[in-house]
Amino acid sequence: PLMAMSDQTKYKETIGLQLWTVRNQLKQDKQATLKAVADAGYRQVEFGDVGQGLELNPICQDLGLKMTSSFINWQSICNPKNKKAPSLELLIEDANKLGLKHLVFGYIAKNYRQTGDQYRAYIERSNQFGEMCKKAGIQLCYHNHAFEFEPLEGNKTGFDLFIEGFDPDNCKFELDVFWAKIGGWDPYQTLQQLDGRVSQVHLKDLKAGAQVCYDEGQVPHDAFQELGNGTIDMEKVMQISEAIGVEQCHVEQDQSPDPLKSIGQSMAYLNQL
Repeated sequence: PLMAMSDQTKYKETIGLQLWTVRNQLKQDKQATLKAVADAGYRQVEFGDVGQGLELNPICQDLGLKMTSSFINWQSICNPKNKKAPSLELLIEDANKLGLKHLVFGYIAKNYRQTGDQYRAYIERSNQFGEMCKKAGIQLCYHNHAFEFEPLEGNKTGFDLFIEGFDPDNCKFELDVFWAKIGGWDPYQTLQQLDGRVSQVHLKDLKAGAQVCYDEGQVPHDAFQELGNGTIDMEKVMQISEAIGVEQCHVEQDQSPDPLKSIGQSMAYLNQL
């Protein structure tokens, strides 16, 4: 049975914001934007990459925003020959400077995700990187979009390959419930299926009536809704997350006409659960 959500649920105590939500505001004014995030009640921020973390670290420290998780440049896994992609060693070194507990491999560009063999190469490299992370006291996880849910080999999807291939200790998942749902998978069942293998969750709501869409670039902007304004039961997501051992949740909203208003609205919704 699902427990009623108490006000003290661990996710509210540590609730984060993925900074992609406020990327445009950060370009205008880093200090004011991060202050608005803290004022809205978020306890931590999740960075878009480790370099952003190093840059924003002093402001976050001042505002009392914790920093436990950051995405990495996806090319460090998928295209390591790219000179601009940091080495796996450097990523760990920088993550340790920030005291991060999680690193997130969270994207694969279109021409890098056409075949099962491409996925298998990333699985192998993720497992190696995850082992390096573990030794440094960091958990690697993979954050999904919707493209992973498109059939790739027969009925098998890229996400199926990840479930089969990722080492359950060395590479866990950061499940984004919006992308799973718009990719045609049930977010609640997916969380339950990945019991013990999800370290973080992205809370993001999906507009009613949204059609399945595998291409992240084709999703209508208004599909991205504030928590409580869409079709995903966030209370249920957090209850299942608690039952399967998820460590923390971050709010993310990829598109909004007014991101700072949206993050306040999402927080107000969480606070009344």
